Parts: sequence; structure tokens; C-alpha cells
Amino acid sequence: MQLSATPYEERLTAPRSWWLFSFLVGLSCALILLPLGTLPMLGGLAGGTAAAAVVTSSYGAVRIRIVGESLVAGEAKVPLTALGEAEVLDPEEARAWRTHKADVRAFMLLRAYVPTAVRVEVTDPEDPTPYLYLSTREPERLVEALRAAKAAA
Repeated sequence: MQLSATPYEERLTAPRSWWLFSFLVGLSCALILLPLGTLPMLGGLAGGTAAAAVVTSSYGAVRIRIVGESLVAGEAKVPLTALGEAEVLDPEEARAWRTHKADVRAFMLLRAYVPTAVRVEVTDPEDPTPYLYLSTREPERLVEALRAAKAAA
């Protein structure tokens, strides 16, 4: 059964401060090229800022969504039937699952600038991945959407 609309979608955009850093990278490039003259300096400012902005934008372009009968998290697409219980992780617990509790076989969609996360068990016996760790700004909403989508499937 296909759901008619996407019940959950989130883009893990980079924080605003990273865009300031993009400009500072461009400014650094301009300063490096300053001895070569005004035109290279302006080119360095524009080029460095643009390159850093592309990197920032692409890093913050990752999405988590539930589409049809699948959870799509970044590059991973997992059928809802292969997922077990989802657990909301507060900032303290999320840090623990990123560090000393982490399993090297886990799929981690990790964004350090997002303090909360969701841990979803993988119940497929043929999949060596024990769980998905998903950084999310709305963990309760993601867990509810997963439960609703699994119930509807």
C-alpha cells in the first residue's frame, strides 16, 4: 500500500554560522591573493566564498523522509518492514550513542550540529546493521511518523 503523501520529511540544514564561515574562507582566499593585485583578490573572495558555500550547502542537503513503505535517510533506503522499535535520544543519550555506545556496524546519519537523534532497530536477520542512528531536530515527530507509517503498511 502506497501512502498518498510524505508523512515525514526533514532537511538537516547547516547552521547559519556556517554561512559566515563560508564568507571568512572567501576573505582568507582574498588575503592570500592580495599581493597579486586587486582583480585576483576579488576573484579569490568570490571563488573562495562560492566554494565554501557549495560545501556548506551540500553537507546540509541531507534529508530524512518516509516515502511509501520506506525510510529514506541520506543515501540509505530501508523498508519499514525491516525496522524495529524507534527510540528518541535526548542530547545526552545521543552523545553516548555517537561515542562509547556506538556500534561500528550501525548506519549513522550524523550531524554534530543537531543535538538530538533517533535510534531505530534493524530487525532484518540478513542485514548486519544493528540500528540506524539518525540526527534529527524533531525526534518525537519522526518516531510518531515511523509508527504511523508502519501501522498503515
